Amino acid sequence: MRIDPVSLRLFLSVAELGTIAGAADREHIAASAISKRISDLEDALATDLFARSNKGLELTPSGVELQNLAREILNSLDNVYSHMRGYARGARGLVRIHANVSIIAQFLPRDLQTFVERYPLVQLQVEEKISTAILRGVALNAADIGLYADLGTKPEGVISLPYRDDRLVIVAPRGGALTRRTSMTCADLLEHPFIGLQTGSFINLQLLREGSERGLPVNFRVQVNSYDAVCLMVEAGMGLGILPRRLALRYASTFGIDLIALDAPWGNRKLNICIRSFESLPAAARLLIDHLQQLERPAEEDEAYFRTDLTRYRQCKFSPPLALSSCEVQG
Repeated sequence: MRIDPVSLRLFLSVAELGTIAGAADREHIAASAISKRISDLEDALATDLFARSNKGLELTPSGVELQNLAREILNSLDNVYSHMRGYARGARGLVRIHANVSIIAQFLPRDLQTFVERYPLVQLQVEEKISTAILRGVALNAADIGLYADLGTKPEGVISLPYRDDRLVIVAPRGGALTRRTSMTCADLLEHPFIGLQTGSFINLQLLREGSERGLPVNFRVQVNSYDAVCLMVEAGMGLGILPRRLALRYASTFGIDLIALDAPWGNRKLNICIRSFESLPAAARLLIDHLQQLERPAEEDEAYFRTDLTRYRQCKFSPPLALSSCEVQG
């Protein structure tokens, strides 16, 4: 005989009340059925669980041991149910996320932090990929959710949803010939050596498209894998780079770089969420999608704020040294 949870619950009820009749009333089951369950348990375990007397039933030493074990077993079974219910509601689970470096460096940490505050038992697995690889990974089910820069195309079977807006700026060596330029076009960029990111990245692809349309080569003097490496190369005078504005403003206080507005349509880019379908998503991933789409967009993503912020940076940059120090501290 296999010991089942129902028999254990009935056993505990009899042990607590001291009579089969009392347990039958509580459990809404025939007394004969409970008596048969207890008898089968005793046969299966080859021991008496109750000592029977005119006063009722009392647990034997083996019955006391089974009482302790039965409570642990039933508590564990209850935990299984509650944990699985958590997965069904999305309160538990694993969400696989692929995101590009811009999103990870600017937005994702804070956005995920507010999510895990609400759902602390959801495990988030984040991998950094370039945007083209992110779309491919979601299409092939290597990730549940992708966060990428909109390239204008995507594979079949992938749904895109809006996430954030992002502004790109040019970074040049501080104090160089381009210091006082307020903006540069793509044609201007192609006249200079460039510090590129890894092959297939959004910025590299856009520059290659611009060069192809103009019949001009793109001079990738160096390609690196991180934005801080771009800044180091620019600071050393190796060429120009392109960074998200939020990061560029942060790096400008550390590296010897200047910021110049990028005059190109793709300089104002869309950052999107991609999934295969809502139906295919785990419950926890659906909760994360809802969370990411309900986030309020910061004022700094507005066009007016962007222009004001860049103007303020340039005013600080061309002020006397004391004022520049003050601006950097306040910024």
